[in-house]
Amino acid sequence: MSKEKSFKFESAMEELELILQKLDSSEVNIDSLTVDLQRASELIEWCRSRLETTRVDVERIVADLDEN
Repeated sequence: MSKEKSFKFESAMEELELILQKLDSSEVNIDSLTVDLQRASELIEWCRSRLETTRVDVERIVADLDEN
């Protein structure tokens, strides 16, 4: 996912939702199951990283406000 610099959190969540819908359907495609699960894993990892980066940024901004 590092090559997707303009990738947005909302896009990742939408893609995860689509994968979940596919997996929840009664007609799971066994041939693409591994690919779908791998992609979901990558998206979850990317989202967690993005959330952590945002948390650190917000804490820094708030700390800067407190100093002023």
